[in-house]
Amino acid sequence: MIARTSRDAIAGCLVALALSGCSVSMPLSPFGKNGEDVSGSIAKSNPLSRALDSEDWRRAKAALSTALDPQGNGETVNWDNPQSGAKGSFVAVAQAYPSEDGICRAFISNISAKEASESLQGTACRDKLGDWTLSNVRPWKRSNSAS
Repeated sequence: MIARTSRDAIAGCLVALALSGCSVSMPLSPFGKNGEDVSGSIAKSNPLSRALDSEDWRRAKAALSTALDPQGNGETVNWDNPQSGAKGSFVAVAQAYPSEDGICRAFISNISAKEASESLQGTACRDKLGDWTLSNVRPWKRSNSAS
């Protein structure tokens, strides 16, 4: 009888161990700031400039897409955000070219925001879904070559 009780106790422990792997989920919103979504993803700042807030970047992306359109003529495309006072422009500085990342094009951007004014150069590539990804963004230094 004692052997059977020990066997039942061991079996009960094994079942308990097997079931202990179950998880309990709980909402993480109390741990976020001001009710922000805490989903485990890392919020990225925009890839263009730290001086731009999310609404500035949303407006800038629309101008970027227009300026870098492979069928476009290379005209300067301006954007602004009256709420923040930020503004800027994009201009394509080379023809579009194919890449493993999609269709790419070099650009120059001028940004004016409360914290800073800056000129940047970089490359953007458009994927099959039409989204542009920036790379090689760095300060643009105008050449002072004599004419």
